Parts: sequence; structure tokens; C-alpha cells
Amino acid sequence: MRLASKLAVITAAASGMGRAGVDLFLREGATVCAIDINPDALAALKADLDPDGVRLHLVQADLSTPEGARNSINQAAARLGGVDILWAHAGIPGPGGIENLDIGEYQQALALNVQSATLGAGEVIRHMRKRGGGSIIFTASVSGMVGSMWSPVYSSCKFAVVGLGKSLAQTFAPDGVRVNVVCPGLAETPMKVGFTGRGVSAEVAKAAEDRYLSGVPLGRLVQAREVAHAVLWLASDDASFVTGVELPVDGGFTCR
Repeated sequence: MRLASKLAVITAAASGMGRAGVDLFLREGATVCAIDINPDALAALKADLDPDGVRLHLVQADLSTPEGARNSINQAAARLGGVDILWAHAGIPGPGGIENLDIGEYQQALALNVQSATLGAGEVIRHMRKRGGGSIIFTASVSGMVGSMWSPVYSSCKFAVVGLGKSLAQTFAPDGVRVNVVCPGLAETPMKVGFTGRGVSAEVAKAAEDRYLSGVPLGRLVQAREVAHAVLWLASDDASFVTGVELPVDGGFTCR
């Protein structure tokens, strides 16, 4: 098992890619703390994946607030007894355009996509130093590598996350902490409609998805488990000399 005896924290862990990561990390031997805003989804996660065990811990938190982003990491560390791995996965699509931009929606997108990752890394580093090192993985997007057809706000946030990861890879290297960024393409998850369906009809959303797929050499959307497997590799000792990378999991979308 690639994560035997490892202590892992995953944010936005109760659905989609995060949930797939919890499942995979548990199967690979880690003890996991799942952080999410939805208490019912967290309870369902526990019931499904670790009903009788003690290898899955839960923290309910609103990561859009500085207190939630910081305190949730420290609560997770306390429950696990330390942290070896952080997958900072929390994020939202945010508003679609910038004309007549709602400032509240814009700030929420910044808070969940950029601020939560920054504050989470700032808190977890001291816990990883105590363990002699660790691995931090941020979720960005192909929209952090090329401009998004759906959302300039989301794209700018994810470019910031990629830059954060590359910078912290250098900052935290002396501590034995690797920092990498996973960049999924459009995924078959509950959040998909938040990208393709914002303020448009189902027909327009379908046309946008088809336009995206026309640029994917492998010809389909990425699945949550495929992203989780990429994160597993980055988190594990198999990637022991890999830091500062932006890893697309996109079926070739960004290789054009």
C-alpha cells in the first residue's frame, strides 16, 4: 500500500473528486481526515467508507472564511496526530463573466479557490515539519494553464493556485515538503453544471461541453477516480523527487 501509516487531510472531501480521494487514500493505507462544509455528506462518507473503523475522521468547516480555513487544518492535525499529506481541493466555479460582476460572488470565488489553499498551506507546514516532511497537493484546473471558455474569474483563480504551488515548492523544499498542483479537465462530477450551465439553457450548456470535448484528444470527460489516482501518485513516495509541477489530467486538452 502506497500510503501505509500516512496521515492525510483532504478538503472538499464529501463529494466528487474529494470523495474519490478519501476512498482511494483509505484503500492505500492512509488514515484520513475529511474536511467539508456539508455535515450530512460527511456523515454519509463515514457510513459508506469507514462505518466501524477509526481511520476516517471528519471536520465540518466553512473554508471560505479565514477562521474556517485555518482552524480546520489544526483540528484535522489534532485528530490525526499530525499531517503528512494535504490535498487542498476546495473550490467553486464562481461567476461566469465579468460584466456587472457581483463583488460578493467574486470574493467568494477568491476565498474558496485561492485564500483557502493559501491559508491551509500556511497552517499545515508546521505540522509537516514536526513529521520531518510531507506532500501538499493543490487542485487547480486546466483553466489554470490555459484561459477558460466559461469563466475568467475561475481561470484567474486557478492560475493563482498554480503560481502558489510553484512558489511554495521552493519555499518548503528545505523542510522536506513537496508541493504540486493537479489540473483536471472538465470532470464528470456534480460541479460540472456549475461550469457549463451558469445562466444558460440546457441546449447552450450542451453545446459548450461539446465544444470543449472537440479539443480533447481522448474524447471524453475526466472521471473523479482518475484525478484521485493522479493525486495519490503525487502524495506518495513514488513521486519523491517531484515538486513544483502542474500535472494536467485532461485527456490531452492542454497538449494542443
